Amino acid sequence: MRPLAVALTGGIAAGKSEALQAFARHGAATISSDSLVHELYRDDEELQAALRARWGDRVFAGGEVDRAAIGAIVFGDREELAWLESELHPRVRAATADWLSRQTAEVAVAEIPLLFETGAETRFDKVVVVTAPAEVRAERRGELADREARLVSEDEKVRRADFAYVNDGTLQELDEFVAGVLEELTAR
Repeated sequence: MRPLAVALTGGIAAGKSEALQAFARHGAATISSDSLVHELYRDDEELQAALRARWGDRVFAGGEVDRAAIGAIVFGDREELAWLESELHPRVRAATADWLSRQTAEVAVAEIPLLFETGAETRFDKVVVVTAPAEVRAERRGELADREARLVSEDEKVRRADFAYVNDGTLQELDEFVAGVLEELTAR
């Protein structure tokens, strides 16, 4: 039997990674899109060749993909970012689908920061959004305005989610929220 597929998303520095860890502690299978991207940069020779063809050796350091160098290129140039996303998103989507097909846990949670922006919510049974007030997120991560300008708003994410949590309290409170979500999902 296939697990219940749950997408976890939210704004920058809202606490998605902490929530994903809480899901794992409570028995869900978990995967992170960011971790998949790291693996793709490290292992996908086709992707490495595409990066080299597009940007040359300046995005490699010591034979490895240099994420900071890529970030310096794409976060100031929407065309370059769109190109990178066109290379990464299909690969992450395929890797996530493959991972989901191999899970045996009752619930499988995939952390996908750009879930709504990429239309990926339709591939999941349920969506959990973790948000935090802008001042809390800025304190955690620094200036957010430039990167958030192209994202779906927090309010819209919450409106489209099955479960939402404002992460402005303790890790224990976040953990309790996650435990409650899992309890509700497995009570079917």
